[in-house]
Amino acid sequence: MESVRRRRECNDCGRRFTTYERLEQFTCPRCESIESRIVAIEQLKSGVRRVRECLGCGNRFSTSERPDMDKLLVVKRNGQREEFNRTKIFEGVRLACLNRPVSARQMEAVVDAISSSLLESGLSEVPARRIGDMAMEELRKLDDVAYVRFASVYRRFEDVDSMARMIGELKKYRETRALEDVQPRLIPD
Repeated sequence: MESVRRRRECNDCGRRFTTYERLEQFTCPRCESIESRIVAIEQLKSGVRRVRECLGCGNRFSTSERPDMDKLLVVKRNGQREEFNRTKIFEGVRLACLNRPVSARQMEAVVDAISSSLLESGLSEVPARRIGDMAMEELRKLDDVAYVRFASVYRRFEDVDSMARMIGELKKYRETRALEDVQPRLIPD
């Protein structure tokens, strides 16, 4: 897969990083023309989204540019290492949110939050367990059913009792959040 890599520097902190855009994203999805102009640019926490207009047919489409995370290795449960793959996280979140009132943009925001956090950590290796915990935390904020679905696969529940305990923890978390909406904590836990 060909891509365009650019060396960037943060305007705020001066940190240098590499970004990439896949070349197939530059082609118009309707007429496959490579001639387009940028109509709008949206700054995201995890990168940049550009709205492009095809000069051939006038179709508008989006491209995204994200920091390059190819150098980050994920350490699996069995000790095996593989390159970080944002698509795997998105697919797990998508399956957990299937038939739930969660938009693709919300799912993308979950993956962006995880990716940004990993990028900011500056680590060269991260345990898969940490990524799974981060995904669970984000899903817990987003949708209860998606959270339970993801947790049931991620934590590999062997019986109903362990799943019931996790649901009990989720209910307690929701009750605590509801109380904090009414009366904020003065002293954190």
